[in-house]
Amino acid sequence: QVQLVESGGGWVQAGGSLRLSCTASGSDFSANHMAWYRQPPGKQREYVAFITSGGNTVYRDSVKGRFTISRDNAKNTLYLQMNILKPEDTGVYYCNAGQNIVTMTMTNPELPSWGQGTQVTVST
Repeated sequence: QVQLVESGGGWVQAGGSLRLSCTASGSDFSANHMAWYRQPPGKQREYVAFITSGGNTVYRDSVKGRFTISRDNAKNTLYLQMNILKPEDTGVYYCNAGQNIVTMTMTNPELPSWGQGTQVTVST
């Protein structure tokens, strides 16, 4: 079972940037699709960005043009560069791995394990 550790969150003013990292272990990182999710206060967990094992990317509409997902298979690490942050980007950010694109891009996806997440707070 994959183990996931997210880091890089913090507090930032609107318009600022953050770079999140996710280190995965316990599975073949390069063979998995990977995704970033977030859980805003009082809301369900939603997918933010997705990257296939081959490097193709998909983003939720609200982050297109501002967020960039990338992966370094040699380091078993997933990244999320977040620019022009908005208050509505606030939430706990998680990463996860899998093989099913449909499942992974659902709201509140049922995936085997989750890390502790990293808090992102964007103030006005």
